[in-house]
Amino acid sequence: MATVLVTGGAGYIGSHTCVALLEAGYEVAVLDSLANSSAAAIDSVGEIAGRRPRLYVADCRDEPALDKAMAEVRPDAVLHFAGLKSVPESVADPIRYYRHNLESTAVLMAAMERAGVRRIVFSSSATVYGEPDLLPVPETAATRPANPYGSTKLMIEQMIADVVRADSRWSAALLRYFNPVGAHPSGLIGEDPEGVPGNLMPYLLQVAVGRHPHLPLYGTDYPTPDGTALRDYIHVMDLADGHLAALKHLETSPGQTHTYNLGTGQGVSVLEVVAALRGATGHPLPYEELDRRPGDVPELWADPGQALRELGWSASRTLADMCRDAWAWQSTHPQGFRGD
Repeated sequence: MATVLVTGGAGYIGSHTCVALLEAGYEVAVLDSLANSSAAAIDSVGEIAGRRPRLYVADCRDEPALDKAMAEVRPDAVLHFAGLKSVPESVADPIRYYRHNLESTAVLMAAMERAGVRRIVFSSSATVYGEPDLLPVPETAATRPANPYGSTKLMIEQMIADVVRADSRWSAALLRYFNPVGAHPSGLIGEDPEGVPGNLMPYLLQVAVGRHPHLPLYGTDYPTPDGTALRDYIHVMDLADGHLAALKHLETSPGQTHTYNLGTGQGVSVLEVVAALRGATGHPLPYEELDRRPGDVPELWADPGQALRELGWSASRTLADMCRDAWAWQSTHPQGFRGD
């Protein structure tokens, strides 16, 4: 079975994807700076899968560390999750986001080229679309990111596609996922954001365990049925399965760049998520209504049909599943990995 190097593999989506890879028989190594993650996640991945990935603690901008990992692991492909990912942070500090995300990918791909590794699955985002002209959003929709985070994702997509066009030995899958939530059903790994969460469900879960008094609800006057923003929430294990399907597809499609939406194809409002999580946690989850947040769009959900047609992948887990599994994680790790 093939060997895969996973950058950012100790993070939220990366760790869940490592479980899926290991359970599918892949050999897995992780390169992660641990700046926004914990080595405990890798221990838990090993507990779930019965095999612990090898961990290289390094930044993707560290050329010697990348060369060392490539030489020792000799991967057949790279799954690239590493990067900064907060929309509000990117709006407040765009230079940091452009510098970190673009440089880390360029340095990584140069190291891959030196090692002769030319298959990459990139963790992109639906934020590349900005405010869409039509819903659900297909991969052919116009890309006009509404924030610097989304702009860095789109620039990286363009960088990767240019490399593939320049050298047909390369192949790439660009996975534009929508709103990952949930956790592994074991409750052993889950989302553990550094600092105050910028996303809805991790913030609500921290309200449930008493880390915050209430949810700041940004925007109740959107042109939506209940006035709150609509998003396409996808279970993180469905997302992990999508990465596995994309990786397998690259093994038979050299010289091509594939772009896929990974979502459920359904829009769910903030208030609907609050209600579902109240049911899963048994907590009231109070919220405070505030003005809209810069960089947010009113509605965004996927047309995931291309992933079904080409990869045979579709999301199968429900919002109730997402809330149940997220609570299994947060209720047993109220302070995240740092509290273990």
